Amino acid sequence: MAPNVEESAFFKDARAQGRPVTKDPPKFDFESYLSNYEGRTRLERLLLIGSTSTYLSTDALRTAVFEARSGKDIDMYNILTDRLHSVDPSDGLGVPDTMWLERKTKEVKAEMEALEGQLKQYKNNLIKESIRVWPIMGYDDLGQFYTSIGDHNSAMKAFARERDYCTSTQHVADMSLKQIYSGIQSRSWTSVHSNVAKIQPMSLKAEDKAKMEPICAAVMGLSHLSSGNFREAARQFLSVHPSFMTAEPQAGIKWQHQVLTGNDIAVYGGLCALASMDRSELRSNVLENKNFRDFLELEPHVRRAISQFCSTKYTQCLEILEAYRTDYLLDLYLHGCVKDLYSQIRSKSIVEYFVPFSCVTLEEMEKAFASTGGVSMEDELVEMIQRGVLNARINLVERTLVAPPTDPRTEAHADALRMAEDYERALRLRLLRINMLSEGLVVRQPQNQHQSSASFNHGQAGDLQGVSYIGPMNQEPF
Repeated sequence: MAPNVEESAFFKDARAQGRPVTKDPPKFDFESYLSNYEGRTRLERLLLIGSTSTYLSTDALRTAVFEARSGKDIDMYNILTDRLHSVDPSDGLGVPDTMWLERKTKEVKAEMEALEGQLKQYKNNLIKESIRVWPIMGYDDLGQFYTSIGDHNSAMKAFARERDYCTSTQHVADMSLKQIYSGIQSRSWTSVHSNVAKIQPMSLKAEDKAKMEPICAAVMGLSHLSSGNFREAARQFLSVHPSFMTAEPQAGIKWQHQVLTGNDIAVYGGLCALASMDRSELRSNVLENKNFRDFLELEPHVRRAISQFCSTKYTQCLEILEAYRTDYLLDLYLHGCVKDLYSQIRSKSIVEYFVPFSCVTLEEMEKAFASTGGVSMEDELVEMIQRGVLNARINLVERTLVAPPTDPRTEAHADALRMAEDYERALRLRLLRINMLSEGLVVRQPQNQHQSSASFNHGQAGDLQGVSYIGPMNQEPF
């Protein structure tokens, strides 16, 4: 790290604008971490590290500039050199290479014109020879080119035009996977959802479907995570099969290197589960999940944190997570969710800690949950009570947190009354059906129609097979 990086103009502006800036070294090894990723996601992760970590900023940005020069994305190269110059003005790599820019701009323009001409030729051949796969090849080459220069919206449009020339379900599935990849790169999560919805009901071969399902679950989890729906994200990540980590490229994409790795699935799934599930769900859905266990072995600290939470050792759980906060702030998809995830996990820990008590002092709460972000325990508890997360009251005179009084006798009476009302309603509905049958207020289907629609009646009418109900629409026959 250059000695003046932390006080550079870029990081001063970042702090002033409230963007996360870390000065502590992460727990991961920088070189080993980068070796897990390829392609566009590798550059984006380097850019994020260079823009967030004062400890690794210069190394990350220099590495990214070198790698960008071997590609075709001119805009990314300009962003990286500008960021490096603002972080460390003395670094020569922060000055754009104008000769390289001019040469690469001409090469990109020439390649685009060649691909568009090739596509036009493919379309002409389609008219003459009826070979539908040629336009697919043309649009695919054009989509890959747009991806390489960072124009992901144009790439999505190019891949979408393949649809008119697809002749098999597998072609459509591959096209949808390419659109999903472009949607992830452009953060168009609506497109990711719609294309996954196209793939899931497809009639593919069993082996092809087995390869598609882990990818669909992983990208859907990523989409829900980015949208802040942590419970659904956890459900999707927990359903990813371990074969995802060793799967062959699908649609020409190495999903476990170009999008997210097995380590990412373990971290994302574990944190989302901690934030959205109770202890019993964590035991059954995470710790006892045979498939997800293979992912947790890659990130043992996530498993330890979940185990500590399930063992009611909330302080140790939060300490483990806090030790890895820097790593998560440098993650491409987690850095924007870390605050919300940690806040939900901490709030849930406080609620679970208070459940066995009718009264606990604020000093004890402060010992169990060290204050974070300069917010006192008292203010934090007040905020949780106002949001309805914690059902308690604060006694400021005695400085205690008090659970509201409960009357088990009243609650038992209320439950008994609700149960009696449910039984009475069910009984009235059954009597209504008996009276309708006795008065002949039913229409029975003719025998031949009954036989022709037997399969429908069996699946749709249950034990009213062959009987049509006539009566008020707001009443149930049962």
